[in-house]
Amino acid sequence: MSKALIIGGGVIGLSSAYYLRKSGWDVTVVDQSDFLNNCSYGNAGYVCPSHYIPLASPGIVQQGLRWMLNPKSPFYVQPRLSWSLIDWGLKFVKSATQKNVDDAAIPLRDAAIISQKCYEDLTKEPGFDFSYEHKGLFEYFLTKEKAAHGPELVQRSVDLGLDTVYLSAEEVQAMEPQTKLNIQGAVLFKCDAHLYPNKLMKSYINWLQQNGVSLCPNEAVTKFEKHGEKITRVTTTKASYQPDMVVVATGSWSRETAALMDLKLPLVPGRGYSLTLENSPYKLNYPAILVEGRVAITPMDGNKIRFGGTMEITTTSRPPQMSRVEGILDAVKKFIPEFDIPKPSMDQVWYGYRPCSPDGLPFIGKLDKLNNCIVATGHAMIGLSLGAGTGKFVADLANETATDMDLTPFKVERFG
Repeated sequence: MSKALIIGGGVIGLSSAYYLRKSGWDVTVVDQSDFLNNCSYGNAGYVCPSHYIPLASPGIVQQGLRWMLNPKSPFYVQPRLSWSLIDWGLKFVKSATQKNVDDAAIPLRDAAIISQKCYEDLTKEPGFDFSYEHKGLFEYFLTKEKAAHGPELVQRSVDLGLDTVYLSAEEVQAMEPQTKLNIQGAVLFKCDAHLYPNKLMKSYINWLQQNGVSLCPNEAVTKFEKHGEKITRVTTTKASYQPDMVVVATGSWSRETAALMDLKLPLVPGRGYSLTLENSPYKLNYPAILVEGRVAITPMDGNKIRFGGTMEITTTSRPPQMSRVEGILDAVKKFIPEFDIPKPSMDQVWYGYRPCSPDGLPFIGKLDKLNNCIVATGHAMIGLSLGAGTGKFVADLANETATDMDLTPFKVERFG
């Protein structure tokens, strides 16, 4: 039986482990943490073909500069003297074009649709329960200016084959009768679904443990040994492995992991925050994105409701900024005045680091120079959305079978 070593225990790593094990591999997953509190747990839980516009898009650089002095802003780059950040920033600015948006739309859409089908199949798998609901996702508009672009967004989405409609404020209010909304209208992406990430991760871990996959916590990779075009040995802080296939799914730490293989991977951490009310007095029937506030709200798993947002390009060592959480709650109050959420203490706030590529597309594929290494990272804010599908791509690549879509746009070495 061929041996696969997966480095990284987030949703990408565990999804890869699931599909590799299902296809007959002997799988070991090592993670520098304990598998229980990575970026895959605290996100909004969207499985969203609607997210086909990458972060690197026209206007984002200028908007980011305007937000630099606002401690509550939803997008922020921490100024620091770092060559990797400068390199990433130059590539990001170069990628923030309409052409990048146009080129990214179809591959991001296709990957999300494939992944959504994988999640739907998982709901039928014994032992998997993650509160999956395919009921759509709203984008709320606070201002008439943004609402005016709603029909254009709908048309673009429909042209991509996505079931999308524009609704007036009154029509949205009729679908959320228990909560007064302060909006000018909304787009409803009927194509989208959502789930409860915490239960998904627990389901994965339980299934993998019950099906012979070795999960090795608190084990960081320190060295790769190579011979010709193969990795022959992987050394960690606790053990040494000689796998037939290596999968790098280390999220926001992927640049450092890649460097151990002499691979330059332009990637930076983008910190996000979320707050979950476990038994919420506030109700929404549908998940919603507050467009001007760049905040996501998800009702999940019964009476829970999660508020999340911000993209803070920073280091993984910088302390969390409570002002970002205040910015999230301020935005919620503007859109939904009845949601009077008190400022939480820091121990009630979740935060995690999303791995951001310069062009907003993930890195998924076999390496050109190491034919037994697959990289799967750089998913930014859509890691959970593309998680199951990416795991299936990894297994197909490892088994040298055709993938369900052309992965060329996600080529790992596309930046040279």
